[in-house]
Amino acid sequence: MNQETQNKQRVLILCTGNSARSQMAEGLLRNLGGKRFEVFSAGTKASHVRPEAIQAMQEIGIDISGHRSKCLDEYLGQEFDFVITVCDNANEHCPIFPGKAERIHHSFEDPPAPDAKSPEETIIVFRRVRDEIRNWMKNFIAATGQ
Repeated sequence: MNQETQNKQRVLILCTGNSARSQMAEGLLRNLGGKRFEVFSAGTKASHVRPEAIQAMQEIGIDISGHRSKCLDEYLGQEFDFVITVCDNANEHCPIFPGKAERIHHSFEDPPAPDAKSPEETIIVFRRVRDEIRNWMKNFIAATGQ
């Protein structure tokens, strides 16, 4: 194992459906954290990656169109340095991960369902949530500096 791989911190980001907030957080941490982190995301139940999340991320130059929604069961038994929950439901239902995983919770607003608002109103919320997650991730990266 090379030095770079040894120094990477493993991070799992959890949300309910792994469709928006956790997907955007995964893309942001990969982008902002450079080679310091090995990042994964999952949901308490898998669904699909919301097209509005993909669009909001593309607008800032981050492509998450290849992401797929995953269930946290895929990661049970694996060790992580950090397990970050980005919604209250995931925080309440997050299992215990082995090893030294530090649990961190910060709830972000759940962007509206496609039929709840107009497409224009919906993407505005996605952009705001994306920017809130980006600011939080910048602070997380600074706090975990090596």
